[in-house]
Amino acid sequence: MGRSGSTLVERLLGELPGVCSLGEVVHLWRRALIDGEACGCGAPFGECGFWQEVGAAAFGGWDRLDPAEALALQGAVDRTRFVPALLGSRPPARTAESLMRYTALYDRLYAAAARVSGCPVVVDSSKHASLAACLRHRYGRRLRLVHVLRDPRAVAHAWSKRVPRPDATASSPEQEMARYSPGRAAVQWTAQNEVLARLTRLGVPTLRVRYEDFAADPAGEFGAVAAFAGHTGALPVDAEGTARLSCTHTVSGNPMRFRTGAVRVRADTAWRSGLTPAGRAAVSALTCVSRPRFGY
Repeated sequence: MGRSGSTLVERLLGELPGVCSLGEVVHLWRRALIDGEACGCGAPFGECGFWQEVGAAAFGGWDRLDPAEALALQGAVDRTRFVPALLGSRPPARTAESLMRYTALYDRLYAAAARVSGCPVVVDSSKHASLAACLRHRYGRRLRLVHVLRDPRAVAHAWSKRVPRPDATASSPEQEMARYSPGRAAVQWTAQNEVLARLTRLGVPTLRVRYEDFAADPAGEFGAVAAFAGHTGALPVDAEGTARLSCTHTVSGNPMRFRTGAVRVRADTAWRSGLTPAGRAAVSALTCVSRPRFGY
């Protein structure tokens, strides 16, 4: 679930040779193609050379793809309410047809990004567990899932903050990052993590990474992530927890995707004083069943 430290994990993956990080592709159809929001390199999507090459390789140019059709397919399958059907071996025929058309868009985009970047590993940091459930039907065990978790009370506190979106354009409907009440954040935390855990039980190769463990030992924890992605060389984070980030072509995500240079990895524990007692009680109650399952 978002606000769990996954953007930094994704950025570090993008620093590895042979790995291309794309950001949250699930938002490309709206935020990039319709609203023209900025790429991680700082250029508007329509002016980014990397993404123009990807669009040409995938679809013959972005003008050949109807974003409204992509969003309609997304609404037909990539929603939490469709997850029970997606977790089965055979979704209903109508769902299956939309599912294949929807995941074909991702398949063409991933293949084009791999070709343009020259990288055999492509990272999509989308946070929809329902998208992971969709992609399982296309890729099977070729899909590899990095399941990043954080204490739900910390997640709820992060979702309550007002954070401007520096990539938003005048036409963007979201000028700030989405905000949730503690109760809604707790329900989402449970739902998203339980779906990802279910995908693991269904055979999707998964590496589970807890934010707290990553913050305590960045080099050690990220070393495991890098190995999971097939990398065995030097890491972009040192033993002291300093990471070095270069410019990337991420299409959407946390504003941290624009940061470059040295970044110190350290735990954010502001929730301990920032989350109200009522909020903490609500989150604790609503996650009491799932929380111990994930080590909280």
